[in-house]
Amino acid sequence: MVRPLLTILALALAMPTAAGAECRLCYSSSSRAGERPLSLEIQADLDFARLALTGTEGGSAEVDAASGSKRTGGAVMSLGGMAVTGRGRITGEPLREVRIDLPGSVAMSTADGGDAELTDFTTDLPARPTLSANGELTFSFGARLVLRGGGGGGGNYRGRIPISVDYN
Repeated sequence: MVRPLLTILALALAMPTAAGAECRLCYSSSSRAGERPLSLEIQADLDFARLALTGTEGGSAEVDAASGSKRTGGAVMSLGGMAVTGRGRITGEPLREVRIDLPGSVAMSTADGGDAELTDFTTDLPARPTLSANGELTFSFGARLVLRGGGGGGGNYRGRIPISVDYN
């Protein structure tokens, strides 16, 4: 039997760490003289749309970075809505190779104290991401949202995803 619908809107607000408008590391000793500092702009937040926890054993939902498709497992089912991959735009020195680091996991919470976790981050980046001749690179990222049975209630789950970007 399905418990009362548990709506989960997981908006994971991505937060640039080593890059951004107020970059503290852009002029570190690893930068070359005259090199354009890197900046990271998050253009879309990761959004799992509406989900329901149908049992007590927990489950997960995953948004694929490449296709944007949403899959659920365990006692989690989709209630519709469009899942959205996170999207970022990096700008910097044209034709330079960059390294983008995503965390291993991110804690998610609701205003009412519910908790969940984002794990298994993926991107649609090639093996050696390189800025274009215009000094730009856009990418999508996805993750798995893990809900533990009995540990959280319904609500809007939020968390910050620290993304760091640096020149290789």
